[in-house]
Amino acid sequence: MLSIQPMPSSSLLSQVDKEKLPKHIAIIMDGNGRWAKKRALPRVVGHEYGVKSVRTVAETAAKLGVKFLTLYTFSTENWNRPQLEVKAIMSLLVRTIRKEVATLQKNNIRLRTIGDINALPADALKELKEAMELTRNNDRMDLVLALNYSARWDLVQAAKDIARRVKRGELDVDAIDEKVISESLNTGNLPEPELLIRTSGEYRISNFMLWELAYGEFYFTDVYWPEFDQEALYKAIIDYQKRERRFGKTSEQI
Repeated sequence: MLSIQPMPSSSLLSQVDKEKLPKHIAIIMDGNGRWAKKRALPRVVGHEYGVKSVRTVAETAAKLGVKFLTLYTFSTENWNRPQLEVKAIMSLLVRTIRKEVATLQKNNIRLRTIGDINALPADALKELKEAMELTRNNDRMDLVLALNYSARWDLVQAAKDIARRVKRGELDVDAIDEKVISESLNTGNLPEPELLIRTSGEYRISNFMLWELAYGEFYFTDVYWPEFDQEALYKAIIDYQKRERRFGKTSEQI
């Protein structure tokens, strides 16, 4: 039986319309543990291989012209995982940030975060802040790590912030609108993602950017994150570019 071979990356790249790129891509990087389990390896090995995909995808997105790439790196719920795995992930985070600063600088990528990063271990927080400071003047693309982040947490902290402003007399209740809420979120200085990618065959957004993805396009793939490469990113973008984004309007109004 003949099998259809995947097109080489160069053929896929030729199908990407550089004039219609999503300005902001968000990715739920899922499947590290299952990728490792299929190979009878410890889960942490999956996370280590996942770092390679982060590097590949970040470099590819920057070269294409994507301006913002947000990666769901560690959720508030992830603290409930086995403590050995959490410690391993935090240790990997420290080593990865330290190692990848040179790659970020070479590609003119600025590192940013969303989430309650002050709850991270001291060594992870130190490396993170140093990397953000070193890359703060880079302007080719913003790589945003969602760390100790969840959308519901962010909505709660935004509600508290708005309530405090009302209490201090800085904001009238009737002035609260979508813009006020958006600006009060951790993502307030980011454009809303046009494209959300989730790997590993799961069909949910797992408490990620619930407000910001109201009109985002979703792309789900069975590929585990450690196997998500340049070609996989091209496929996601090509699929996105085939869609008609109406924002509540009819096709005729677009």
